[in-house]
Amino acid sequence: MSVLEKYFDTAFAAPEGIKKLRELILTLAMQGKLVPQDPNDQPASELLKEIEAEKRRLVKAGKIREPKQLPEIKPEEVPHALPKSWEWVRFGTIAQHNSGKMLDKSRNKGQYREYITTSNLYWGQFDLSNVRQMPITDEEIEKCTAQKGDLLLCEGGEAGRAAVWCYDHFICFQNHVHRARFYKKIDPYYGYRFFEKLNATGEINNYRQGVGISNMSGKVLGSIVIPLPPLAEQRRIVAKIDQLMARCDELEKLRAEREEKRLTVHISALNSLLEAQEPDSFVAARHFINRHFGELYSVKENVTDLRKAILQLAVMGKLVPQDPNDQPASELLKEIEAEKLRLVKAGKIKPQKPLPEIKSEDVPYELPVGWKWVRLGELIELISGQHLTPNEYNENGEGIAYYTGPADFGAKNPRSNRSTTIEKAVAIEDDILLTVKGAGVGKTNVLVERKAAISRQLMALRAIKVNKEFLLYFLTAIFYELQSLSTGIAIPGIGRDDVTHRRLPLPPHAEQHRIVAKIDQLMALCDQLEQQINAAACKQSAILDAVMVNI
Repeated sequence: MSVLEKYFDTAFAAPEGIKKLRELILTLAMQGKLVPQDPNDQPASELLKEIEAEKRRLVKAGKIREPKQLPEIKPEEVPHALPKSWEWVRFGTIAQHNSGKMLDKSRNKGQYREYITTSNLYWGQFDLSNVRQMPITDEEIEKCTAQKGDLLLCEGGEAGRAAVWCYDHFICFQNHVHRARFYKKIDPYYGYRFFEKLNATGEINNYRQGVGISNMSGKVLGSIVIPLPPLAEQRRIVAKIDQLMARCDELEKLRAEREEKRLTVHISALNSLLEAQEPDSFVAARHFINRHFGELYSVKENVTDLRKAILQLAVMGKLVPQDPNDQPASELLKEIEAEKLRLVKAGKIKPQKPLPEIKSEDVPYELPVGWKWVRLGELIELISGQHLTPNEYNENGEGIAYYTGPADFGAKNPRSNRSTTIEKAVAIEDDILLTVKGAGVGKTNVLVERKAAISRQLMALRAIKVNKEFLLYFLTAIFYELQSLSTGIAIPGIGRDDVTHRRLPLPPHAEQHRIVAKIDQLMALCDQLEQQINAAACKQSAILDAVMVNI
């Protein structure tokens, strides 16, 4: 274990490090490498002789049936060499096992007794908060009752999930639970740790049958090959595993506390940045983040929050400095209105209904000089999608593309496999596609094709004299707001008013371009941070894997 101790910090830092440590502890235990052997221990071969004598005595006394002869262990079933005092055995050799009673109302008789199912049985523990009852006769009680020291295993569900019944009182169990009662001189907690090891390494899947919901039959359970140490060493192994697992628990708690503290500090720093009313407060918050940047942004969750903060700062006018020479947003709005009138007169768009006035009490924060609060509908032409029936679209490429939802534009350059010759609702190149129905409400992308028909799951937002990328970033910033507006049970969605009535802080046109350029720069930095986090995690995992290979 000295090598592992040397690199314990690496294991702690690696994303799956503590999980791998647990796996390693269990693997070493089952290889006889976790604790030293004692030449004075009674060897497992003698222990097996005593177990055989115990079986004959129980058969003679009529307490158990004559056990079936298990197949001899083949060389290919043995994964590794064992210490001299150990033996490879089949699980059925060292434990008498059976499943419990089937719940069948037509045949159930007897006294109502408490019983457990797989829903009560978890790795290493039981949840007894919802124990139910079923009728069990006196004749059935022995077969389907567990006592202190019995190992219980799931037959179905997560087959092989196990725990030792550690309570003084008896408990009945259903047919989807196996009870393994060990013969003489077997520590049940050693048996439990063996199955925990199979689960940690994934070997347990070799014994699970069925697709979807797996199961582990009694025959399969009894055939599993298990390494058997002397009883005294079993107990030393169990004690050492308990000690090391407790240390792993402490490490996980320490890691969770560290991450919670880092998250709390990060959220506080971002809130200080976003809520700063005075320039000095804003600068102080920014300097704090700069000083602790490396530590704060060593986890992906914080980088995700940073992306959100960048967008929020952008729409608050705090991302780039203002230029007093910029044409103010009020003048840009006049140009937008003039352009709309021209398009209406030319028959290219329909006259728009007046939008609700933005009252002073509706404004969430003060904007920089030159900015103006507007409704999103003032800046766009909105095209609602129209449903096409299956006979109105095809997949042969004839006509124009037909987009039905976010699945068609998950990538940067959206493409649809469907096409149509019917142009009911058409978006054109550079229109922003917004998902307005279904699970993807709020998702956006930009159409790169010359034109495409869109379904009712989508709307197209066509910017009028406003920077399209700025609008796209604004929609990304209010993604969760749009999601919260979604109504409906079968197919939730938002309507036209939900889109056109959104308040939007409009900067001067020149500043829109500066904001977009700055966001692009900072989002690229976020990409680099995530790549660095991934690279560091891979390096930590590689070092840990190399350490484990050499142990």
